[in-house]
Amino acid sequence: MSVFVEDSRLKPILEKVEAGTRLSYEDGVALYRTPDILALGYMANLVRERLHGATTYFNVNRHINPTDVCVASCRLCAFGKKAKDPKAYTMSLDQVLHVAGEGWSEAVTEFHIVGGLHPELTLDWYCEMLRGLKQRFPQVHLKAFTMVEIGYLAQRTRIPVQEVLERLRDAGMDSLPGGGAEIFCDRVRRIICDHKITGEEWLETARTAHRLGLHSNCTMLYGHIETEEDRVDHLVKLRALQDETQGFVTFIPLAFHPDNTPLSHIPKTTGFLDIKSIAVARLMLDNVPHIKAYWIMMTPKIAQIALRFGADDIDGTVVEEKIYHDAGATTSQSLRRSELLQLIRKAGREPVERDTLYRPVQRTETTFTVLV
Repeated sequence: MSVFVEDSRLKPILEKVEAGTRLSYEDGVALYRTPDILALGYMANLVRERLHGATTYFNVNRHINPTDVCVASCRLCAFGKKAKDPKAYTMSLDQVLHVAGEGWSEAVTEFHIVGGLHPELTLDWYCEMLRGLKQRFPQVHLKAFTMVEIGYLAQRTRIPVQEVLERLRDAGMDSLPGGGAEIFCDRVRRIICDHKITGEEWLETARTAHRLGLHSNCTMLYGHIETEEDRVDHLVKLRALQDETQGFVTFIPLAFHPDNTPLSHIPKTTGFLDIKSIAVARLMLDNVPHIKAYWIMMTPKIAQIALRFGADDIDGTVVEEKIYHDAGATTSQSLRRSELLQLIRKAGREPVERDTLYRPVQRTETTFTVLV
């Protein structure tokens, strides 16, 4: 099938995509710089359908944020608060279990658990939380703790990252989300998140987790002070680690939400950039199986369009998302399973419910079965 390419820089890239050849760093920069969004989308969709056909994945999950107390003061964040802030909160273990189970109208297959870097909550506390959740909800996959949280726990307990991961795994942690990666560029991190682990430390923590048999997602925060080159460098570093470990399951591009942060003067991302970020990721991350259009950040409407620009996953029901809503997200905090099915079908795709590791889920009125 021929395709009209307005930007001549994309023609040699299209030849590579059609041949299944890996794209270079320079190719990635050209993709980010092109205004030819339709040719970019054509290429990304070619790869997406080569890998997944018309299938679009979603899951029934619930977000749990045990605390918003955080010792860091990242300029990109509207979620974290200092311990003395009267609006700060920290759940008890009983409250975590209550939040996990409240409001169920359908069987959840995943708890997505992230929070602030609390100065007093111990590794033992988090292990007890995981054991309590596993005991109460043995069928639910626990996707918990960013690489940043793992690094902080290792620093506080003065034990190696590997031991922290082993203890959390043994307590019930099944996999890790991909948050906290932001942008790996040191220059950018010094401005937006200098209190966090470095980009290299994030990658090394992910490497350690993967070597222990734990899968994780990976992310990139875009639309703040980073350059196009910074974005491509980030993707290339993720791709290199994936070549080594094969531990990343899904990549999620995360649009920066500036409201209520010290960077509130930065304009919000456009739908054009959101769509482009999905497409470039699909083309550059040839070894990461899935690209997620996170509807809670980019809106359900943009997420639908993204399903034709490289994305094969639309995330899940979520239920009470706090982090991006604190930063000004205006989307609903949850969608019902039936609404996700409609979103996907209206985009001309075939919905498949999955578990965290992308095994199909077969559901009845009251139960679900993971098809291994």
